[in-house]
Amino acid sequence: MINRNVTEILIGAVVLVTAAWFLLYAGNKTGGSTGGESYELVANFRSVEGISIGTDVKLAGVKVGSIQSLGLDAETYRVNAVFSIDKALKIPEDSQALITSEGLLGGNFLELVPGGSFDYLEPGNTLAVKPRAAISKKGSLFFVPSPLKEKADLKTLSLFSDYFHK
Repeated sequence: MINRNVTEILIGAVVLVTAAWFLLYAGNKTGGSTGGESYELVANFRSVEGISIGTDVKLAGVKVGSIQSLGLDAETYRVNAVFSIDKALKIPEDSQALITSEGLLGGNFLELVPGGSFDYLEPGNTLAVKPRAAISKKGSLFFVPSPLKEKADLKTLSLFSDYFHK
């Protein structure tokens, strides 16, 4: 009888250790926080459609943080998105934040576009926000959504090109 209890206790301990290892592994793979150092920044958007608390924050395609809170400013009717990023990263103060998509079927994320300043943002600072583009570009070519394709002419596309290449 005692031998059976010891076996059950050992199997239970192995199950608990395996479960704890799995939770830590899953948390690291999905970007869950395991107590790493980070600091918060703010971006002010007209609309945050497509993102929510926990959405990834990426820099050059690499996840560097996540959205911590979204709050509506009652005076301006704009949304303050508070996000945390790895404390080891220094973000230039002229950097911009934009909401972008991972692709046709992918979700949205907050993208940080670093500037060239030698002065860096401090915790709690607000980033400039880049407006969403009505027409997306790939390289230097503009791809016009099909409903606009018939009405778009070269002059219109040239105006969009000049606007986005400033």
